[in-house]
Amino acid sequence: MARSVISTKTPRCERCRFVPRWCICSGYQTVDCPVQVDVLMHKREQHRPTSTGHLINRLIPGSYHHVFNAMEPPVADEVINPDRTVWILHPRGGPMPTDVAPDNLQVLLLDGNWREATRMAQTVGGWGRLVKLPMTAPSRYWLRKKQDTESYSTIEALLFLLEALGLERPAIMLRQQLELHVYAGLRSRGALQLATNFLATSTLPAAMPDLLAQLHQRRSEGE
Repeated sequence: MARSVISTKTPRCERCRFVPRWCICSGYQTVDCPVQVDVLMHKREQHRPTSTGHLINRLIPGSYHHVFNAMEPPVADEVINPDRTVWILHPRGGPMPTDVAPDNLQVLLLDGNWREATRMAQTVGGWGRLVKLPMTAPSRYWLRKKQDTESYSTIEALLFLLEALGLERPAIMLRQQLELHVYAGLRSRGALQLATNFLATSTLPAAMPDLLAQLHQRRSEGE
């Protein structure tokens, strides 16, 4: 886990952003989601291969991506859909309302570390309702050193939202894609034991056995 995943000299897949040996693009499945999903990504997050904000945009058709620069932040008119109720997910928000239908909802996800997300929330907090989700399960995002036990990745925040809204099918599909992303990330770092431990508690062997076999075969073929 000590090795950096960012290297200007390492060739990477333009889509999944992993090295070709661990490219997982063949395993991607689009996720139909009635909620309009917008990712507000801190500028420092743009070039991090581990970013799950990019993963959300790759998987959910119609999701949007906005870069946050404190010197020149986006404006509400460029992001907010006036025909939908807007929730901004943040741990310091209020309880999740129960009177909004998913197809009437726009969720704004703040993609960055805790300090970056807090700064973004201060800037865009007036665009909608700050909402805190009931996030209790352990994080499955093993690619970064978490600041505390309650730190979750951006895609996990979206997963908790989908589950709370009763959107079981898109939540299951999105979770499988997160598991694939994390496993490939661990293997690309050479963290074999950690990856093995992760896979032992993952849905991947049951959900994507053929893809895992292909990934592991590349190693045996020396690719």
